[in-house]
Amino acid sequence: MKLGLHLPSFTFPGGPPRLAGDLAAIAAAAERAGFDRVSVMDHFWQIGAVGPRELEMLEAYTTLGFLAAHTSRVRLLALVTAAVYRHPGVLAKQITTLDVLSGGRAMLGIGAAWNEEEATGLGVPFPPLPERFERLEEAIQICLQMWGDDVGPYSGRHYRLGETLNSPGPLSRPHPPILIGGGGEQRTLRLVARYADACNLFANADLAHKLDVLRAHCEAEGRDFDAIEKTVLYNFDVGEDAKNASQIVDELGRLAELGFSVAHGRVKDVSRLTPLEQLGEHVVPAVARL
Repeated sequence: MKLGLHLPSFTFPGGPPRLAGDLAAIAAAAERAGFDRVSVMDHFWQIGAVGPRELEMLEAYTTLGFLAAHTSRVRLLALVTAAVYRHPGVLAKQITTLDVLSGGRAMLGIGAAWNEEEATGLGVPFPPLPERFERLEEAIQICLQMWGDDVGPYSGRHYRLGETLNSPGPLSRPHPPILIGGGGEQRTLRLVARYADACNLFANADLAHKLDVLRAHCEAEGRDFDAIEKTVLYNFDVGEDAKNASQIVDELGRLAELGFSVAHGRVKDVSRLTPLEQLGEHVVPAVARL
């Protein structure tokens, strides 16, 4: 099993004047510790599950480009991009740019979006849920076309592109991996089976059941269930003197038995860097054998 570092908060002790340096240090420490990937949220305001909306929130793809310049190995993604926040042609170009400038380390993490408050606040169109799922599917189709050899037009219900030229193309082959976030059984997991290279599920869900649902969708779509990377949100609290390390290893072992190969989440007190170092010493090598 591999670990992924998620950065949902940019509220660090040094405040905005030290934010760039703190982020660079955190990403470098995660890479040294053996983390496989680093992600940020795609939100404009902080979300309630993390803190008050007035707290610091950086734009996702500007931040990922910054992190690309301060790392050399970890994969980089938004967990997850709100499909309706960007025109799909522009999104494909953003992911491509990140992939080229990072040396082929970009992933597209994407979902249907849920935070109407921030979208309305900044004047971003936020259609009803059924339409957001339609736009999500079209966005994925557009990205795949722009990452392929077809530079012709695209005509969907919601998006029409006259020419899908994308130069330079991505370095990742056959294209940057696509991760679809969420565990909705009727729509989200069906889209995972149809298009995605990876899924991301919440750890508090009935994970065995969700994977069974995904397996059924794969059978219906003629897709190899085992070809889809299963990732799970897992928050890391290694504790003082790494006292929780063995518990974390045990819990990740149970997730690995279910079929998950990446545990991806927030690290408590990440700006201190020590928790990352302790995870690298006590957890990363242990779970690599799972």
